[in-house]
Amino acid sequence: MKKIFSNLKGDAFGGITAGIVALPLALAFGVSSGLGPEAGLYGAIFISFFAALFGGTNTQISGPTAPMTAVSMVVIAGIVAANNGSVEKALPAILTVFLLAGLMQIGLGFLGLGKYIRYIPYPVVSGFMTAIGVIILLTQVLPAIGYYPKEDQDFVKNFNSQVEEVIINKNLKDTKSNKETKILNTQDFKNAVVIAENISDTNIKEESENLASKATSGALGAVKAFPRAFQNINWRELLLALSTIFIIYGFKRITTKIPSTLVALVVVSGIAFGFNIDYKPIQEITGVFPMPNLEIFTNFSFGNITPYIFTALSLALLGAIDSLLTSVVADNMTKTKHQPNKELIGQGIGNSIAAIFGGIPGAGATIRTVVNINSGGKTKLSGMIAGLMLLVIMLALGPIASKIPAAVLAGILITVGIGVMDYKGLKAIPSLPKDIKLGPIKLSSEVLIMLIVLLLSTFWNLIYAVGIGLVIASLSFMKKIGDITAKRSDVKNLKEENWDDEIDFPIQLKEEVFIKHLKGPLFFGSTSDFQALSDQIPNTAEYVIMRLERMQYMDQSGLYAMEDMLQELKSKGVTVVFVNVLKQPKYMMERIGIIPNFVTKDHIFKDFKSCLVWIKNNVKDII
Repeated sequence: MKKIFSNLKGDAFGGITAGIVALPLALAFGVSSGLGPEAGLYGAIFISFFAALFGGTNTQISGPTAPMTAVSMVVIAGIVAANNGSVEKALPAILTVFLLAGLMQIGLGFLGLGKYIRYIPYPVVSGFMTAIGVIILLTQVLPAIGYYPKEDQDFVKNFNSQVEEVIINKNLKDTKSNKETKILNTQDFKNAVVIAENISDTNIKEESENLASKATSGALGAVKAFPRAFQNINWRELLLALSTIFIIYGFKRITTKIPSTLVALVVVSGIAFGFNIDYKPIQEITGVFPMPNLEIFTNFSFGNITPYIFTALSLALLGAIDSLLTSVVADNMTKTKHQPNKELIGQGIGNSIAAIFGGIPGAGATIRTVVNINSGGKTKLSGMIAGLMLLVIMLALGPIASKIPAAVLAGILITVGIGVMDYKGLKAIPSLPKDIKLGPIKLSSEVLIMLIVLLLSTFWNLIYAVGIGLVIASLSFMKKIGDITAKRSDVKNLKEENWDDEIDFPIQLKEEVFIKHLKGPLFFGSTSDFQALSDQIPNTAEYVIMRLERMQYMDQSGLYAMEDMLQELKSKGVTVVFVNVLKQPKYMMERIGIIPNFVTKDHIFKDFKSCLVWIKNNVKDII
C-alpha cells in the first residue's frame, strides 16, 4: 500500500490527464458500439480502475479501444438483430458475452498463457489493425455527413414490402404448435392471418426503420448506403465533423501538452450549442451512478450465449494482445518489466465488472498510457485516479455532455481510424520478398496474409478473418520450414558427399552401400522428399545406412513415412542400418514396431565407427 502512494503527486497529475484524454474517446467508442455514450463511459471508468488495481503493469491506463469496440459492434449488432432490433431486450445477452470475455481473460492469466500471445504472426495483427481503421472510417462517414438511414423516410419505405412477413414470423416464433419440428399447423396459419390484419402503420414504420438500420450496418452496409447518403448531405453536420478533424490535427502543431481531441470536443460543441446550430446530439447521459444489470444473471441462458462463445474468446484474446502490446510500450518508457499473466487477470476483472455495470469491453490503451507516463504517473494509483476522474466528470457534467453533436464524435473517430492503421506494415509491402506464385503473379506470402485478413475483416467477419489468417500463416510457416528441412536433408550417396568420419569408407563398397543423411526433423512438412528415397537408391545397393544423429524429432507423419519406406526396401531385399538414433525418434519407432520388425537391434549402432566395422565384416564387393 505504501508503494502505491509513493508518487502521489505524479500519479494524480498523470491519472487526471489520462482521464481527460480518455473522455472524448470513451464517448465516441460508446456511440460507435451502438450502446450509447454511457456504455463507453462505464467501460472506461470500471476497466481503468480495476485493471490498474489488479493488473501487472503499473503505469497502464485501460479502457475502450478501437479494436475492442470494432469487435463489440459485431457482437452488439448480431444480438440486437436477433432481438427484433431492440437494444433493451438484447442488452442482457450482450453484457453476458462481454462478461464471459472478461472471465476468459482471467482464465488465460491463471493458466499462464500471457507469454504465448506474442506468437501471433505480425501479418495477421497488421491486417487486423488496418481493417479496424478502415471499418471505423467507413462506418463514421454517414454520421459525419449527417445521414441516418432510419430518418430517411424515402429509403425506409423501400423495406415496407418486407415488413408484413417479418412481423408475422416474429409473432409466430414463440407460438408454433410444434416447436420441435417447427411445422405450422392450421391454427398457426389462422394466427398468421389475424396478425397480418392487425399490423398497424406504426408497426410498419418501426420495423421498416429497423430493417433500414440493419441493411446499412457495418462497413459493407455503409458502403452500400454511400450513393444515397452523398445525395442527402447535411452540410451543418459535415462542417462540425470537418472542424473537429481540423482542430485535432492542427492543435497538435501548437502544443501536445493539452489533448487536441478534448480541445476539439469542447470548442466545436461549444460553438454548435452557443450559436444554436441545428444539429443531432448524442444520446442522453443521465449523470447518475451506474447500477449493476442483474438481468445478466436472472435471465441467464446457455442457449442465448452459445453462438457467441467463440466471439467472446476472440474478444478475450484481442484484449489480451492489445493490453500486452501496450505493456511492452510502457516497459520501454519506464525501464520496468510488466507481469503478463497478472495483467491479463487485471484486464479480465476490469472487463467483467464493466460488463455487469453495462460498459463496453476494453484493453490497455497505448496513447492514454503514454500520456500518463509523460505526465508523471508511475504506480497503479494513476490508472485508478483516471477511472475516478471519469466518474466525477460523468456525475457532474452528464447532462451537459448530452449536448455534444454526434458529428463531433464522428470526427474524433475518423482521426482514431486513421491513427490505428498499421502504416509500418503497409509501407513494407513493396519490399517484402515475393516467395509464392499464383499463376503468372508473384506475391509475398506475408503480404497475402495481411491483405486476406484486411479484406475479410472489413467486409465479412472480424473474428473469422483472424482465424483464417492464423491458419494460413501457420500453413505458410510450416511449408517454409518443410522446404528448408528438405533442402538440408538431401538424399546423397557416398560419392557425392562425405562426412568427416566417412573418409575411410571402402571405395570398393560404394555400389553396394547407400548412405542417407537426415538433417533436421522428419515431420509432415518434409515427408514427401523423404518418401522419394527408395527411388534414388541404385539397383546395386544391398544396404542402406541411415545416419540419424541430426534427426532430433519425428512426428506421426514422419513415423509412417519411415515405415512405408522401410517396408518397400525390405520387399526389395535391402537391409537398413541405423546409426545413432536419438531418444525421441527411437521411442516413436519402437512404439509401432519399426524397431525391431524392420530394423533389428543388431543393426542399430551408436556411432559410424562401429557401423563401419560391421559393414567391412558383412558386406562383400560385387564385381
